[in-house]
Amino acid sequence: MKQSSRPTLKAIAKQLGISVTTVSRALNGKAEAYGISKKTEEAVLRAAKEMHFSPDPLARGLRLNRTLSIGLLIPDISNPYFAEIARNVEMAARREGYSVILCDSQESTQLEIESLALLRDRKVDGLVIAPVGQSAAHLEELQDGSLPLVVIDRHFPNLKLPYVVSDNYRGAMEATSHLIDRGHRTIACVQGLAGTSPNRERVRGYRTALKDHGIEPDDSLVAGSSFGQENGYVHAKLLLGKKKGITAILALSNLITLGVLRALSEEGLSVPGDISVICFDDQPYCAYLHAPMTTVDQDNERMGQIAVRLLFEQIQSRGRFSGEGIILPTRLIERASVRQITP
Repeated sequence: MKQSSRPTLKAIAKQLGISVTTVSRALNGKAEAYGISKKTEEAVLRAAKEMHFSPDPLARGLRLNRTLSIGLLIPDISNPYFAEIARNVEMAARREGYSVILCDSQESTQLEIESLALLRDRKVDGLVIAPVGQSAAHLEELQDGSLPLVVIDRHFPNLKLPYVVSDNYRGAMEATSHLIDRGHRTIACVQGLAGTSPNRERVRGYRTALKDHGIEPDDSLVAGSSFGQENGYVHAKLLLGKKKGITAILALSNLITLGVLRALSEEGLSVPGDISVICFDDQPYCAYLHAPMTTVDQDNERMGQIAVRLLFEQIQSRGRFSGEGIILPTRLIERASVRQITP
């Protein structure tokens, strides 16, 4: 039995008695620009729907001299925060008829360099990068505009690259102030990967809030070296062991928080009865913890959507994004992990 062939522009044109060019222009939303009547445009769209026509992505890519694919490079796909960003970028790209090639650098600058080379070899039309964020040397050449690019989540202020990030500074400042306003004075901070822009800005916001409330920041209350669970666990244990009187912990990522909670449990400390906790990154599970977690929510859905929009503006114009970058506000979500301390 002969397999039915895929509907083509030619088949639609033949059925309607019009040219292939007219069909193509109508399907690409250019009817008005080329003086095609509304009646003809509607007939083309109706016929395409009835014949289950869908554009051939390979043919479209060849016609546009593009691969219709973008690269997405993130530092840790196992982190729910970056998994959500990946999903949002993929959804936004799909709406534009693009596929996404995902690479995970595993928080390794060397693997990031190799992944960038791989994506360029694949001739992707553009890149969305959440860099490891500790070294910018390998990203400097991307400033020449030869490949459309948007940096998300972590960025380098000295590089002239378009970016979309959260307002980590104000998010941390608001979270710390929230704790102070509820009577907490000895607040520990379990940080993430040192040197990265989110970590640097969050620690800066934490320190600013303390100073604004007349509390001298104590460097011994800040500890940590990665955004993972083990880091949260190990450094919460160390902080609790060497510093007396800690009543609250600011955890700078959702995974750090999981490690912190395990450490507190092993020490026989309850949340918020003994220790109050606030974390960055609101994840679905945060509302279902034994003590529903107060969080600093980052709008990663908007981050992904805006990043893709900026990227496609570059792809369409074949030029660089001329803006200074976009900083998205965070939102403090109050739940039950912070208690009021009676003076």
